[in-house]
Amino acid sequence: MSQSSQPGAEPSKRAQDFAAVRDWPGYFRAVLGKGPRETLLAALDAFEREGKPPADAVDLACGEGRDSLELLRRGWRVHALDGSAEGLAHLVPRVLPEWRPRLRAEVATFDQMRWAKRGPVRLVNCSFSLPFCEPRHFDTVWERIVDSIEPGGRFAGQLFGDRDTWAAIPDRSHHAEPQARALLAPFEVEMFKVEEKDDADAFGVAKHWHVYHIVARKR
Repeated sequence: MSQSSQPGAEPSKRAQDFAAVRDWPGYFRAVLGKGPRETLLAALDAFEREGKPPADAVDLACGEGRDSLELLRRGWRVHALDGSAEGLAHLVPRVLPEWRPRLRAEVATFDQMRWAKRGPVRLVNCSFSLPFCEPRHFDTVWERIVDSIEPGGRFAGQLFGDRDTWAAIPDRSHHAEPQARALLAPFEVEMFKVEEKDDADAFGVAKHWHVYHIVARKR
């Protein structure tokens, strides 16, 4: 019998349980080794179909680096930012020596994040990160994202809906679907997949997910 199944033993946690309380070290350990997100892959595949070569990409709140690694593998130059030094500590050792000149890793919170010093970027990736931007900073961060993407470049990532359980947490940024679509006005929306489902955490506590999976091309 495993420890987690013994009577009275604390059940093992999933990534969402750590994210709920912003326990980022625990979250990084829970997701370490998982593959890149679907939205990132869709954006990269779209660039390849268009014949556009790898260029500059920003991976905001990159976490343990699953998406940054895929970008580097495909030849992109990556500015990876995260508010936790531990997240970057998981990323950097997994970067192959020949990729390292194309990676800039930086510890910064959403309100501190600055990028695109060399001009517009081709891709801004925000996988499951923007909901954790405090509402007081969200509009500024979103404006910076939009302004930094070159025409024909893309945004890939997720926003959380207003029916998500975590919408009741004051430091989270959630959007009703019309609000989320309005944010994408400067883009041609290539993917807007609404995921809404009930789930439970490791302790049996109900969690309602309301997520928008987005890929959008800058006009």
